[in-house]
Parts: sequence; structure tokens; C-alpha cells
Amino acid sequence: MAVVSYDIIGDIHGHSRSLLALLEKLGYRNEAGVYHHPSRQAIFLGDFVDRGEFQREVLDIVRPMIESGAALSVMGNHEFNAIAFYTPDDKADGYLRAHSAKNSGQHQAFLDAYAGSPAEYEDTINWFRTLPLWLDLGDLRIVHACWDQHEIAEILQYQGGDHHLGEELLRMSCDIGSWQFTAIETILKGKEIPLQRGASFSDKDGNVRHNIRVRWWDRRAVTYQAAFMGPESARTHIPDDAIDCDHLVEYSREAPPVFLGHYWMEGDPQPLAPNIACLDYSVAKPGGRLVAYRWDGEQTLVSGKYVCVERIEV
Repeated sequence: MAVVSYDIIGDIHGHSRSLLALLEKLGYRNEAGVYHHPSRQAIFLGDFVDRGEFQREVLDIVRPMIESGAALSVMGNHEFNAIAFYTPDDKADGYLRAHSAKNSGQHQAFLDAYAGSPAEYEDTINWFRTLPLWLDLGDLRIVHACWDQHEIAEILQYQGGDHHLGEELLRMSCDIGSWQFTAIETILKGKEIPLQRGASFSDKDGNVRHNIRVRWWDRRAVTYQAAFMGPESARTHIPDDAIDCDHLVEYSREAPPVFLGHYWMEGDPQPLAPNIACLDYSVAKPGGRLVAYRWDGEQTLVSGKYVCVERIEV
């Protein structure tokens, strides 16, 4: 069987101009409103929305690609958050995701893009719900933040083999303390562990955090500072104490390559492990880049196969 060649593209966050530049660099051309490649298929890692200036423009590019078969995609945590923010519930303020100042502020660019268009807003949320939580393509795996086979198996069993965000899974995954909450948090937002003795740091948005996302595959990272997965500017604020809890997720070096987004990487793109790569290189912040990897069936990832464009300023 011939290997399908894929261009896997990291988090876009409302930066449509950078996306168009990357698609052009990769050889995709607009045919009747849909960007196609003659011999390759794109795969998006989610997080189309929030932060950038061109929310609808990004979706106007990626949605026709996905619906026509020119691209595949998984759900990112920002799509999940948008669904939960929209969905009514009997919680205190009436929604699965609280309409707090913090949550509304993080989501404001998307809300502004659909202000005055309630039908299109609802349609977009419903489309987000069609995005799978992960893709297992045999020789290739795609997930937004963490390939945790245990959590994936639990979701598949719970949903009768379905890897989309079902209604019951959505509601249970917003219930802190449920296994569904832990599963979705891990898959879409990464493995997290609490810092010791009340230690904290400020994230990229200035929010104080007491938990850190970790290098869940890296057995060599045995201190909180070494295991920290996030912007390098925050690493010095993380204690260099030995980790006293289980922070690893088993992912064999013989397993198929898995591609991630989510983590706001910096520096020159390179694999995290021989078969693990993150493609989120912070296009949503000044100096960031939108990054793709051109995959042609290799099971050991190659540094020379990344393709990048610089963030295009408004």
C-alpha cells in the first residue's frame, strides 16, 4: 500500500495570513475556494481560534479543506473551551465553562468575530464538535497535547468506540474530579502535576499557576524544572526539586510517530524524541512562527523536514 504523504500544521490561533503563507510555501493552491495539494493532505493540530485578529478568516480556510477531504484535523483545547463556553448548564452562571472575566478575556477575539451573527456562531460551535479528539492513522498518530493510551482506551470504551466529543463526555469532562475530566484535560491540555509546597509561576497570560505541564514521555526529566513543558522564560521560576509523583505517560520508541501542538515551543523546530514532535511554535506571540512537518512515512522523525513561516503582523 502506498504511503499517504501529510503536511502536519501546528496551532494557528487566528493568524490567517501566516496560514496562507505557509500553505503557499507547502505548494497548496486555491481551487474554487478550497486549498488543495496535488499529492499531499494537510493535517491540522487544532487551536484554530482565540488570540489572533482573523478568527473567521482562519476557519474560512481550514473548514472547506477538512470538509472537502483536502485536510484532516483534531480538536484543540481552544475548540473544546469554545464548546463548553457556549453550552448551557445548571452551574452557577449557566454554562459548562464559566463566563468569568478570565475565561471571557481569553476567548474574546473569537466572541468578537461572531458578535451579531448568532446563527453562524452556533454553526461554528457545532462544527467544532465534529473534530475528533485524536487520529490514529496506523503509521502516524495525531493529538493536540498528549497521547495517553490508557485515557484513549477509557474514552473509546465509554463511547462505544467513538473518538469524538459526545454530549455525555462533554458534560462529564467539565466535572472536576471525574475520570472524564482528567482524560480530556490530559489529551487536549497535557499531563499536569502540582508543584510542591505551594510554589507557583506566571504563565504566558500572566495567570498564576500552581501546576505545570510536563514532558510526559521523558524519563530523564526527574525534577520539576527539567520536566516543565512550557515557555523557557518561565523555567527559572520552577523549583529544581525531585518530582515526588507519577508524571510519565508510557510511549514506546517503537510506537508510531505522534505529532502534538499546544506547548508554545521556542527556538529551531526539532523532534522532542525520535518519534514525538510538537509543531506549536508560538505564532500567537510576536516573533513566533507557524510550523509544519512534511511526513512521508518515516518512523524516525527528521529535523530537516520542518517548514516554517514567520508570524505576519497585522
